[in-house]
Parts: sequence; structure tokens; C-alpha cells
Amino acid sequence: MRSRLKDNGLYETSRMIMPEHREAMLHQEREQQRKGKPVLDEQAIEEIVRALAESYNEKVSVDLVVFNPFYDEPVSGVVVGINQRMNKVNLLLEDDEREISIAEIISANT
Repeated sequence: MRSRLKDNGLYETSRMIMPEHREAMLHQEREQQRKGKPVLDEQAIEEIVRALAESYNEKVSVDLVVFNPFYDEPVSGVVVGINQRMNKVNLLLEDDEREISIAEIISANT
């Protein structure tokens, strides 16, 4: 009998996990992968504003990196509208239009 017992005194094949516990464990792993938004200095903010204005005025494509808690999302398109009151830009993508909060933009290049 002793030879069938392993590390923690249970049969290795008898380990089970309840579905609720599995979901909680997966949720906790996802939350651990979450990252915080980087703090931008004045120069980086000015560069983002300059790139957005240039794209809007000259109708050229701008490459943005938009913050996401789990990954940084690259977005490319032409700025077709800037809403200063709501602090958002309207970006014309290849097939549709998307509204992006300026506060969520990490970097911008034209």
C-alpha cells in the first residue's frame, strides 16, 4: 500500500478539481498578467498630440499604440476627427471608423 502513495499521500490519478475552483484559478492567473498603464512624460505627450494633429491636417496615416491591461494594441489609420471636449479622436481604419481615448494612447508615429 505504501508504494502506491506519492508526494502528498494521495493517489496521483485521484486528483480532481471542481469547475468553480478551476475558473477561479484561471481568473487569478489572468489578473496576475494584468499590467499598469505607463506614465508618459511631457515630451511623449507632445509627440502624440503633434502626430495626431499632423494626421488630421495632412490626412496621412498615423501608427498608434493603444494601452490595454494585457497587451499593447497597435492601430493604424487616418485621424478624421478630434473631440477635445471628450478627449477622443476618431480614426479611419481600412474598413471602419474607431473612436479612441487620447488618454489611452501610449505612442504615436506618422
